[in-house]
Amino acid sequence: MDKHDLVSKDLMLNWHPYTQMKDCVDMPPIPLAGAKGVKLYDYDGNFYYDTISSWWCNVHGHGHPAMIRAIKKQLSSLEHTLFAGFTHAPAVGLSERLVDITPAGLKKVFYSDNGSTSVEVAMKMSFQYWKNTGCKGKNKFLSLDRGYHGDTIGAMSVSGIGPFNKVFEQLFLDVYKIPSPYCYRCPVSEDKADCSLGCLHAAESMLNEHSDEIAAMIIEPLLMGAGGMIIYPAEYLKGIAGLCRKYHVHLIVDEVATGFGRTGKMFASEYAAIDPDFMCLSKGITSGYLPLGATLTTEKIYDAFYADYHECKTFYHGHTYTANPVACAAAISCIDLFEKEGTLRNVDRINAKLKVFLNDMAELDVVGETRSIGAVGVLELVKDRKTKEPFGIEERLGLRIYKKGLREGLLLRPLGNIIYFFLPLSTTPGELDDIFARAARALAI
Repeated sequence: MDKHDLVSKDLMLNWHPYTQMKDCVDMPPIPLAGAKGVKLYDYDGNFYYDTISSWWCNVHGHGHPAMIRAIKKQLSSLEHTLFAGFTHAPAVGLSERLVDITPAGLKKVFYSDNGSTSVEVAMKMSFQYWKNTGCKGKNKFLSLDRGYHGDTIGAMSVSGIGPFNKVFEQLFLDVYKIPSPYCYRCPVSEDKADCSLGCLHAAESMLNEHSDEIAAMIIEPLLMGAGGMIIYPAEYLKGIAGLCRKYHVHLIVDEVATGFGRTGKMFASEYAAIDPDFMCLSKGITSGYLPLGATLTTEKIYDAFYADYHECKTFYHGHTYTANPVACAAAISCIDLFEKEGTLRNVDRINAKLKVFLNDMAELDVVGETRSIGAVGVLELVKDRKTKEPFGIEERLGLRIYKKGLREGLLLRPLGNIIYFFLPLSTTPGELDDIFARAARALAI
């Protein structure tokens, strides 16, 4: 099939995610012929740097030979089986690795398909835990008003209300929300240089008043993704963890986007040295090679479900592709590469170059703030730097930059007025220099 037929049939048959399909009349999807390393290639041989890791998944680069070998090897023996009453070596091996590299209290692994479902699992486990232990009133959740945790109903409910999910608001669970620790737009009007974490007071007040109703609080550690690539201090996360312990509320850390080295540590929670009750994983767990989700929890929570069958304490939740052997084998290979290639050491190098680039871009009139953590760099664009007034949705500034990025050989997919880099951890120094030179041209608006 040539590229013209491919695009024509795509537009006839496919409905793309997070895409107004009417836009595709003038800006059809780019047909990809392949990918290698940090580059995506079209049918004409043009390349595009994958600066957002194909929606935050790709850790080790496209087409890594070790990943491909692991997948092919597993395909030759067991491609799929139900994970109820049966087990297999890739699932057990991956669980051993996950328990070894995550916080010490997390001892049990429940597999699912993706990030949203890993969050749903954590929410349902927490909800049922309190029922199983006799605390039937703890049936609500607490979250941040700019958080993002996925697209299923429960995950949307604990996310902030915005363009992604507002139309579904009538379907949402009743969730308590508190202001996000958005330092650039501080909810308690503190100066970033003299921050006293006043935003934590909202969490304490909410928990003090409603902890008898709240099963769990969910939070993205240190980096809030789709809500605006907001980066906040580790001390805030540590404070939240302490409050959850104080008020006997479970803490769910959503590491779907932040896990597997993105922030410079294997998991962002490590910066605060906390022990959550649940950790949700996906995206980088297989470096994006295959879909997989995992929810880790503690022995204490597991024990609340461990009972005689007639007590009806079983966790009735599952997915057809739970612990798919090929996906588990890919995840083991992904984790192995961190040790074999010293992947985390790359992150400091990436961050150093990111900061130089961001400092240069901070001089642009439209840049209100730059921020970075690990291999993630962010530019928040504003119409007025003094008032921090954002560009309106009708101005579609992000789309203009996206188009310019494509002409520069970059895959940049802004979040509204947020331009960000979510770089593969395998990006070389030479590639970084080239990416940032091209990005500077794309941002010259």
